[in-house]
Amino acid sequence: MNDLTGSTHAPEISDSVYFAPLLPWQQGLWSQMTKRVLQQQSIPHALLAAGMQGMGKRAFVWRLVAWLLCRERHAHLSGACGICESCQWLKSGTHPSLQVLPLISMPMRAEDSTTKEKPSSTTKDKKAAKTTSNTALKTKVDDIRALQPFIYQGGQGMRICVLDHAEQMTIAAANALLKTLEEPQSQVHLFLISDSPAQLLPTIKSRVQQLALQTIESSVAAAYVTQALGSTINREAVGDSAIHQLIQLSNGAPLAAIALAQTPWYSKRALWLTTWQALRSGKRSSIAASDYWQNQLDIKAFIQLSELMLLDIRRVCLGLDELQKDMSLSEILASYQPIDSALETFATSLQQTKIALQQNVQEKFAYDKLMQELAYL
Repeated sequence: MNDLTGSTHAPEISDSVYFAPLLPWQQGLWSQMTKRVLQQQSIPHALLAAGMQGMGKRAFVWRLVAWLLCRERHAHLSGACGICESCQWLKSGTHPSLQVLPLISMPMRAEDSTTKEKPSSTTKDKKAAKTTSNTALKTKVDDIRALQPFIYQGGQGMRICVLDHAEQMTIAAANALLKTLEEPQSQVHLFLISDSPAQLLPTIKSRVQQLALQTIESSVAAAYVTQALGSTINREAVGDSAIHQLIQLSNGAPLAAIALAQTPWYSKRALWLTTWQALRSGKRSSIAASDYWQNQLDIKAFIQLSELMLLDIRRVCLGLDELQKDMSLSEILASYQPIDSALETFATSLQQTKIALQQNVQEKFAYDKLMQELAYL
């Protein structure tokens, strides 16, 4: 499924992630890991935190890193103390025993993130900023080589390397990392984090031990999402069925479910259906629909909304149950179903629009074109 929350780059991570409360579905794994350390049993040299976005894998890794480095960890079993010299180094982003790749993934002070240079509004600088953001997530062979002195220096106590977005390592970088994985050093621990573990080289995956983070009981997920969202979503009352639907749409990832509920477009799904039917029947022109929606959502949000609606339309056309139980989608499609070629054409148009936006195509032009395509769906 597409990333329904629209996160396509590394989020800014505050240093508070080191000391955040443990997510409830991670209690068991946390106990296992910390018990091994406290009993002076070795933990694996290389660990992989992998799986879909929204399951809390980064939260677990950063919290564990802080605890492993904490000088007072034996007295603080539930997490780093936040006070000792090591914790202060983490807060300042200058811990001598921690290396992070890519650098953009290093948790930073909230005040530091607000003082970043704001991107220029010029077209050229906007395009450059997008390119820089995508490039910043990649780990190159020179980055891995630069870690070697840190890993092999010896006699410096525990040292930790965190490789975020590990699937975006270049082939050369992954091959360079293999040497470190094959020759583990005493007190050196590597944490790999990946949203797409299938893209990792098999030789990398065979040399790391995966953290058991993917199993989340539905009742635990529902309780967490309910508590996080409160009693309303976009001023509408939230019941158990709404919570269940959010979790299902997010493939069981609680954090993704919360993010989905808070997107500006999730509450406009029924409006999308109304617009589609009005366009298809000729009751509204594509230009009028485009003008209206430009005042409702930016084009990227509309694309995310359209991808979700298209996913459910395809499910119903294939004879499957729709994921969105609060919609009248089955009733609409009972009297009319788009043909496969029309569905494919619209899906292709959504992807082409994403690419066009990266090339700074005007949003109005993109909206006009999508509404014309939607009218023929």
